[in-house]
Amino acid sequence: MVTDAYAGLKALVLRRFNGQPAGETALERLQDNPEAWRPALTAELERVAAGGDADLVRAAQRLMEMLDAEGTSAGKYQVDARGAQGVQIGDHSTQSNVFNAAPPSP
Repeated sequence: MVTDAYAGLKALVLRRFNGQPAGETALERLQDNPEAWRPALTAELERVAAGGDADLVRAAQRLMEMLDAEGTSAGKYQVDARGAQGVQIGDHSTQSNVFNAAPPSP
């Protein structure tokens, strides 16, 4: 079931990237080296406004439910960061903050 859900999601993403070689390449190469290609794929998904594609979002949510039912039911993947500043989302991430720094020159 997970394999089929992933294949369906991948097909929706490829459809969204239709005629966009950078996005198609990032998606195909992700399997070879996820750490290297994740930033490029993320940027391409944002560029084509994939988050606004309801079918694609539903397919991604279904896959996440299959892969992490506990995290999904706990609301781990329901993040609303509108209007937030200095936000860090995700597991195992790092953030550096500098306080009392001089403001940038106009």
